[in-house]
Amino acid sequence: MKTQYYTATSLDGFIATENDSLDWLFPLGAPNETSYPQFIAGVGALAMGSSTYAWIVRNAEKVAAETGSPWPYSQPAWVFSSRKLPIIEGADVRFVHGDVRTVHGEMRAVAGNKNLWIVGGGDLAGQFYDAGLLDELIVQIGSVTLGKGKPLFPRRVLSPVLRLVSVHQMGAGLAELRYEIRSTGLQGAA
Repeated sequence: MKTQYYTATSLDGFIATENDSLDWLFPLGAPNETSYPQFIAGVGALAMGSSTYAWIVRNAEKVAAETGSPWPYSQPAWVFSSRKLPIIEGADVRFVHGDVRTVHGEMRAVAGNKNLWIVGGGDLAGQFYDAGLLDELIVQIGSVTLGKGKPLFPRRVLSPVLRLVSVHQMGAGLAELRYEIRSTGLQGAA
């Protein structure tokens, strides 16, 4: 079982625009043309921040058109939020806040031998990293720049913590990099 941060980013390191738009991503390729189908088959539970969840709520029609449902996951999800958010009908969602270590234990118990996916955002993935709980970064880099927006991973991580394990081109618009996170005691250093 691994805890993985699987995401897409612009070439200049942003996962969304400053107003949480992902419109830049969709023209780069369909999810079924990426590693997503194989990745999601190995996921037993997921964690996401409130901005990611709120994006799904705001874009329920677009999500349903793409996936067949306004909630595209069959796995249980833990949504980290200090604000009250609407519940998506049919979604197995648990709203939580506080230390990721406590929630990580709950997620592991539910996921069985499958992986845990940190869906987003970058700061939430950074909290799992800070706690020494993040095992792998899987980053699809799009052939666009945004200039500003929500950062991919707002942490300082210096070598030799990240070990590049694979690089794959996916069409003309995306390249996927997979990094193993080596535990060196440097986590939490900013």
